[in-house]
Amino acid sequence: MELTIAQKLDALLKLQSIDSQLDELVKIRGSLPEEVRDLEDEIIGFETRISKFQDEVKTQDDEIDRNKTAKKDAEKLITRYKEQQMNVRNNREYDAISKEIELQSLEIELADKRINEASFRIRTKEEEIKATQAALNERKEDLKVKKQELDQILAESQEEEKTLKVERDEQALTIEERLLKSYDRIRGNALNGLAVVPVRRGACGGCYNVVPPQRQADIKDRKKIIVCEHCGRILADVEGAPEPVTPGRR
Repeated sequence: MELTIAQKLDALLKLQSIDSQLDELVKIRGSLPEEVRDLEDEIIGFETRISKFQDEVKTQDDEIDRNKTAKKDAEKLITRYKEQQMNVRNNREYDAISKEIELQSLEIELADKRINEASFRIRTKEEEIKATQAALNERKEDLKVKKQELDQILAESQEEEKTLKVERDEQALTIEERLLKSYDRIRGNALNGLAVVPVRRGACGGCYNVVPPQRQADIKDRKKIIVCEHCGRILADVEGAPEPVTPGRR
């Protein structure tokens, strides 16, 4: 059966009432859901940073091990060259071996330099890990507190929200698809979530712009769906009366 315009408006008003109640429940949570998500993202960021620092420490440890091995190899070569020096037959062989010993000594110095540099980088990264871990622990405590607050609020409103959502789905079925899509679009663009509003004291209940008297009369007749020419909200009813204008005042 085709609904009258008045019935369609009543159905929209009821849907708006349910949605407004759901909005209030969301408002009670405040910014807690966003704060929880932000903290979770921040914790992931800290954990990723610590993991990266640990990988860098591992790389520097490997660098130290390579240079320690190179240093030991150079020391062994020096020992061997010095033994060979004892059995040289001429100055040319002696000088050649001396040059090799000098080169291996330079390799040892270079290895020591690289070990010291890598050790310094490790100490720096370990300090960064320590500071980041402290920040991570702090954020985890913050998250624990925020989640407890949010869980408590959700537990208190869970049943009411569930009931309202069922009512909302049932009410939405009573509204024709085209009108429901318009309602959802208007509601989605409205900061306060109001898509269907009455005219109160001569003004739109959504944007508070004045609604002309003739337009108010048309809204009262409920013969057609009328929207606010300023904000596009559906004007479903007229409540109260405009304030009387005192003579001589604007």
